[in-house]
Amino acid sequence: MGYRIFDHTADLGVEVTGATLEKLYAGAAFALFDLLTDLSSVRAGRSREFDVLGENPADLLVNFLREILYAWNGEGFLMKSCFIRQITPTRLRAVLRGEGFDPARHRILKEIKAVTYHQSSVLETPEGGWVARVVFDV
Repeated sequence: MGYRIFDHTADLGVEVTGATLEKLYAGAAFALFDLLTDLSSVRAGRSREFDVLGENPADLLVNFLREILYAWNGEGFLMKSCFIRQITPTRLRAVLRGEGFDPARHRILKEIKAVTYHQSSVLETPEGGWVARVVFDV
């Protein structure tokens, strides 16, 4: 799961790469939770399913990341792994495995407040892979 952080004033920009769209979106989910906490302390004890719609691939990415961020902010769910079951340019079905937050075992590294549309993109590379950019409000 490859990602890198790029400079963005007062926020946190992430560029994610993947060989396929499935790997790209799963990599974006990984990046979000990898920045949020130490994933080595998270267990894959529970499954959560997500069915997300978007008007285009970038909108779909932002909506997906917003849904899984809500699972953390609203319910305390920490992701360990993400499997994309189905994806089209406007719909995604995913299964996340993880567990509820346990302050005795989990340390929050960075507070991520929101996923923004600013500079969001999903593009196919000339080599046939995919690259996405998204900005998190921290």
